Amino acid sequence: MLEVISALKGYAIEASDGKIGSAGDFLFDGEKWQVRWLVVDVGTWLSERMILLQPSAIAQTDYEGQKLRTNLTKAQVEGSPNISEHEPVSRQMERQLYSYYGWDPLWGGDYLGGTAGAMATPLVSEPYMGIGAATAAADIDPAPPAEDLALQSSNEVVGYHIHAADGDIGHVENLLIDSTTWGIRYLIVATSNWWIGQHVLISPAAVREIDWSDRHVKLNVTREQVQTSPPWDPNKLMDQDAMKQLHSHYGWPGSGA
Repeated sequence: MLEVISALKGYAIEASDGKIGSAGDFLFDGEKWQVRWLVVDVGTWLSERMILLQPSAIAQTDYEGQKLRTNLTKAQVEGSPNISEHEPVSRQMERQLYSYYGWDPLWGGDYLGGTAGAMATPLVSEPYMGIGAATAAADIDPAPPAEDLALQSSNEVVGYHIHAADGDIGHVENLLIDSTTWGIRYLIVATSNWWIGQHVLISPAAVREIDWSDRHVKLNVTREQVQTSPPWDPNKLMDQDAMKQLHSHYGWPGSGA
């Protein structure tokens, strides 16, 4: 199943013995397009601390009640590694979290060649301070240069300008994620004044380059390809055949189904 990531923002985060806080942001690996951390807004309970949860900790999503239920206790969360809300997320911090909770550093999956659900839900800032290292463990993969480890904020990426190979097409309005793996499957692009009133889905497979400092995403597709792509209505179900048509149109890997 595909989920609009912003629709989950504000959902209550519940431990097995009470509420922890609410979903404030989602940090993703900008190379693999994989959500790595859920940033929990805990209010005054654990002030000045940043609470990060791996999405694998989400045991159940209650859409009607707007709750994300975890398999953790409040005591576990309170006893987690102390990370200042003003610090970037470092590789060492991630290792501490993996060790403390017993989480798998390789949890999740790449979007390329992967599968996603068949339903698209309806469309329903300032840069995040806690951005730093991407997911990895020293005994799994040698540490790449620090500049290659940046996590990105889903809140921050909204509004980024989108450039096709031959001109602007609009801006990022949202992200669609796979609710099972939390991989980012599509950028939801509002085509603004170029193609008024339209929204299109762009796979990360089409992203050629991202200028995070200048808030621009450059694609390897043309404006004509975008305009002739299969239509997408965010208010309707998107079946498997429609997703296959979208991938076939652009020549993207995987079926999108």
